[in-house]
Amino acid sequence: MLGQRILTALVLLAIFIPLVLTQSPLPFGWLAVVLLSTAMWEWSRLNGLSANVSLASGITFFVICSLTLVTVDLNVVPVVLWWATTLVWTGGGIWMLARGITHWGQLPKTLRWVLGFVLLYVAWLAVVRARMLGVPYLFSVLVLVWAADSGAYFAGKALGMRLFDRRLAPTISPGKTWEGVLGGWMLVLVVGTLWWHLSPSTPGETHLYTSLMQKGVVLWVVALAFLVALSVVGDLVESMVKRVAGVKDSSDLLPGHGGVLDRVDALLPTVPAALGLSLGLLL
Repeated sequence: MLGQRILTALVLLAIFIPLVLTQSPLPFGWLAVVLLSTAMWEWSRLNGLSANVSLASGITFFVICSLTLVTVDLNVVPVVLWWATTLVWTGGGIWMLARGITHWGQLPKTLRWVLGFVLLYVAWLAVVRARMLGVPYLFSVLVLVWAADSGAYFAGKALGMRLFDRRLAPTISPGKTWEGVLGGWMLVLVVGTLWWHLSPSTPGETHLYTSLMQKGVVLWVVALAFLVALSVVGDLVESMVKRVAGVKDSSDLLPGHGGVLDRVDALLPTVPAALGLSLGLLL
């Protein structure tokens, strides 16, 4: 199993890294189209749609994103879109923690499908826009999510239930703890500080940690905590959908890793929010 995970990861990196590092953001944009179209197919299946409808959903998503990529200047995407999406994710996170999985399966399938389509589409716009801001910016956001996940894992293992008397979302993801969230945030602060000191922005390029630090240290710390919280929300949303569907993984397309949604769930709310914070609409 471990060998399978490593092999899959190496193949994905062999595809991902060259496309990200090309001078033009378009190759990465097309990669993102493929990945999130696959995620839309998985989302449809998880929410009880038929095989044909799920496949049609993924194809429709692919066509719309492709048309967007070749016809729309993503530099002019309004910042308010990132914040509107962030409000939806934030409200959804509060709703989930308050109600658990009980009510999700009771929502109409059409509503769940539309919600997934819209949020995945905005996430696609966001990751492409992040790449257009530069490779350092895109990687700074990706590393934030990876650090939050890694910090949460190790802190949860070492400190789980020792600082807080209840789990984070026991009906959705029993293994997640508040100690893990705290550990993820602390590791992100360490990574962000090192990145800020060791990788200063160059003319024409920036990264998340520098753009946030321009707002002041206090807001920098709070903003990183908010982004970590959103990455957890993204993870919880997918866990909730899978629990209602009665499956462990979103699909088996990535041997040893599950599906595409399993790999990108934490990024879906985090990248739009990072853009909103960086571009300074409210800060």
